[in-house]
Amino acid sequence: MATQYIMRRDTSSWRLQVRLSFALAVGACAVGIIQLPGQELDRAFLALGMFFCLFTSFAVAKTLRDNRDGQVDTGSWVMTVWAAFAAAIALTAWGLWRMNIPTWEKSYMAVSWLFLVSSTFTLAKTVRDSHEAQLMEQAGPETETGKL
Repeated sequence: MATQYIMRRDTSSWRLQVRLSFALAVGACAVGIIQLPGQELDRAFLALGMFFCLFTSFAVAKTLRDNRDGQVDTGSWVMTVWAAFAAAIALTAWGLWRMNIPTWEKSYMAVSWLFLVSSTFTLAKTVRDSHEAQLMEQAGPETETGKL
C-alpha cells in the first residue's frame, strides 16, 4: 500500500518565525565568537566547529528526509553523514569545554550553539515541506493526497 501524504502549507507567520530564529541563532553564535575573550586560535576553532555543526545538521536533515519512505542513499553515505554529525557535535563540545573562559560565557556559547543546530533542522524541514507542497500543486489536484 502506498504511503499517503496530505499537503499542508505552512503559514507565512511560521515561515517568518523559522527564518528569524535561524538568523538569530547564527547571529548569536557570531556575536559570541567575536566577543569571546581568549586566544584567536580558540575563537577560530569554535567558529569552525559551529560551521561544521551547521553543515552536518543540514546534511542529516536532508538524508533523513530523502530516506523517509525507504532507503535511497547507500549505507555508506548514511553512515558518513551520521559520523560527521557526531564528530561535529563531539569536537565542538570538547573545544568549548576546554576553553579557558568564564562559565557564563561557555553557557552562552553552548545555548547559542544548540539553538543553531535546532533551528537548522527546523529551517531544513520548512524549506523541504514548501518545496514538496509546490511539487504536489504543480502535479495537479488528483495527486494532492497521493505519494510524491
